[in-house]
Amino acid sequence: MSQTILIVEDEPRLADILEQYLRREGYHTERAGSGLRALELWRAARPALLLLDLMLPEMDGLEVARRVRAESEVPIIMLTARDEEVDRLVGLGIGADDYVVKPYSPREVVARVRAVLRRAQGSAPQPTRFQVGELRLDLAAFEAHCGPEPLDLTVAELRLLSALAREEGHVRTRTELLSALGGLERGTDERAVDAHVKNLRRKLGSCGAQLETVRGVGYRLRA
Repeated sequence: MSQTILIVEDEPRLADILEQYLRREGYHTERAGSGLRALELWRAARPALLLLDLMLPEMDGLEVARRVRAESEVPIIMLTARDEEVDRLVGLGIGADDYVVKPYSPREVVARVRAVLRRAQGSAPQPTRFQVGELRLDLAAFEAHCGPEPLDLTVAELRLLSALAREEGHVRTRTELLSALGGLERGTDERAVDAHVKNLRRKLGSCGAQLETVRGVGYRLRA
């Protein structure tokens, strides 16, 4: 089930762009153009994360954040117009998890969303079994199957595949995937990821089509 991101932004053009990029990454989105509407949607939709603009009609982002924080620890990323506002937000201690200064890259915002959600979920027990379409992984048993067929994968290949399976449908950059290899790839660069992906596609057989290349960005795993 995809996670819901609540976009609180009163500029429709910016909200449209954020929504487009987040949905492309597999997230479900809700939108609010004012502070009061943001509170209504937050209580109704219970999103996994709020992207919250500071300057809003009816109720500003600071007050929205205070009211949300009084009831929940849901992650909040504040969107601000000036660098000095970040210092003000930190000083007020509203409990935001991250800050992004406009003008921002939509890709950077999506990357921040992923990072904040990963941190928020870090204290929860991590799953060891995944199923994406016909592909099944069992990390505890060090096993992988495409349908009924067992797959002969190396440790590095299994780590890469599990990193993609953890965020099914989301694009993972080569840098993120190289990090997932940990100490297995000391002294190598991002081209090592491409080599592993090439080998994985060959070994995955009919499941190889699920491992997609996103040109200029990285890779994703889809059902």
